[in-house]
Amino acid sequence: MPLGLIALALGGFGIGLTEFVIAGLLSTVAGDMGVTIPVAGYLISGYALAVVVGALALTPLLSSWHPKRALLALMVLFVAGNALSAAATGYGLLLTGRVVAALAHGAFFGIGSVVAASLVAPDRKAGAISIMFGGLTLANVLGVPLGTFVGQQWGWRATFAVIAVVGVLAFAGIAALVPAGPAHSTGASDGARTGGLRAELAAFRNRQVWFSLGMTVLVFGGMFGAFMYVEPLLTRVTGFDESAVPWLLVLFGIGLFAGNLLGGRWADRALARTLTALTLALAVSLVAFALLAGSRLGAAAMLLSMGFFGFATVPGLQMRVLAHASGAPTMASSANIAAFNVGNFLGVWVSGLTIAAGLGWTSPLWVGAGFATLGLGVLLLAGAAGAAGATGAAGAPAAEQAAPVDLATC
Repeated sequence: MPLGLIALALGGFGIGLTEFVIAGLLSTVAGDMGVTIPVAGYLISGYALAVVVGALALTPLLSSWHPKRALLALMVLFVAGNALSAAATGYGLLLTGRVVAALAHGAFFGIGSVVAASLVAPDRKAGAISIMFGGLTLANVLGVPLGTFVGQQWGWRATFAVIAVVGVLAFAGIAALVPAGPAHSTGASDGARTGGLRAELAAFRNRQVWFSLGMTVLVFGGMFGAFMYVEPLLTRVTGFDESAVPWLLVLFGIGLFAGNLLGGRWADRALARTLTALTLALAVSLVAFALLAGSRLGAAAMLLSMGFFGFATVPGLQMRVLAHASGAPTMASSANIAAFNVGNFLGVWVSGLTIAAGLGWTSPLWVGAGFATLGLGVLLLAGAAGAAGATGAAGAPAAEQAAPVDLATC
């Protein structure tokens, strides 16, 4: 395995800490800042919106940079944002720090996914992407529970200070281990070498790219709309003590980590079938979680299941958009990272509305199941559109017939 993948995973680990650790500290931060839990939830949805802005605004600005240099610059921004969060004396400053850190998130994973795919042979690209995202999932297995524990013991500001240090280490790792040039071509290493931003934007003419982005919004929104309110669910509905939450988050993180790695392998073999099965399984697991929320054993099992099926879709969702934008992947890849966080925002927002409307702490699970079901519908629609397009192109010249991606085999 290329050492550069380890460095990218370390960056993903730090970013994963920043995005997810707040879920285990939501009640603590809300109490300290004197705001309600739904208002504290804006620290999550605000982060997600800033990821979208960063992915769509910073990626074009960095398109003329060498990918390694761009990744290093993004890690500097990430460290600055977390340092500001650690020093925050009020809600507004904390939200600002979250936004600054989030600006680096989308472009980092968007550019990093292309770099990760370029470091391995063509038949291992989804697996390479899963290794990079493995850092993000490892943050849930080890980092988020530890960060929650640190926040409970020494204050949430100490958690963000630790994350800033992780960012510095990630910067050093990328500088030392990511090669200056790709080992394998992805069709484009960056926008500057394939006609610039205009060539990157041309990828969005492919309607399958838009189908992919829609799937990402709905599937990821389904999981994280439920997950981001899981701490009050576990303590107020299931009946767990607050001290048990970090260990339950370990269970969720184990599901994320295992799902991410296995999902990458499955996606390399059969992308469409893998995404269909996993999205259906996610919807079913969220419904089961809602029905079993009053049982400690049932809730723990469904927490593991939600993490597994939710994150097993991630390598496939990212690989799908890369496959359909193979000639100009960087902007499309970053747009898909933005789509993950549009889903995050929408899921958290809609779930917050259901809680505020008095529908209970299990309502985010039903919202998540609905989102996942809609995502499955988009996937099936995309498959039908792809099949119709392939049939319509049957009489085209060979060079034109090769252009569409066969969803049954990719």
